[in-house]
Amino acid sequence: MNILELFQPIRTFVFDMDGVLTDGGVWVLEDGEQVRKMHTRDGYALQLAVRQGYRVVVISGGSSPAARMRLTKLGIADVHMSIDDKLSLLQEIIQTHRLDPQTVLYMGDDMPDLPPMEAVGLPCCPADACTEILHVSKYISPVKGGDGCVRDVIEKVLKLNNHWTHTATPASK
Repeated sequence: MNILELFQPIRTFVFDMDGVLTDGGVWVLEDGEQVRKMHTRDGYALQLAVRQGYRVVVISGGSSPAARMRLTKLGIADVHMSIDDKLSLLQEIIQTHRLDPQTVLYMGDDMPDLPPMEAVGLPCCPADACTEILHVSKYISPVKGGDGCVRDVIEKVLKLNNHWTHTATPASK
């Protein structure tokens, strides 16, 4: 089977935040605030996926009001932070929206992502994911977390479904 065949039926994207949407690094400021860096190309792909009618969900064990604000600005309404049990939340989302798990892509990078990755049709990870995640992934992006791995998987799905276009008016990246 060609790996691209796994991408075509995807209609829902689920992403971890730290290590996927970010590089996993955290700058700790003097006042204790933790700052993360996100890639603008991921932002472009995320907002385009939303505009093209795909469901985009972020499930994170971490918490960042600034990251939530950015994701919301990109049009992502399903942002869940400080989640201890990612699998239960994912199962609830699948059930609530009557999703076929085979049409769900989950991209994670570390051990808390393992159970939800095993519950979807297309488990993916960035190039720098931990060993256990690399082993369960059907697709390993050649791109590291926070450097465009989200763009990599979204672009594949949208291109395969003729939804990758420069004519959609993008939100601010």
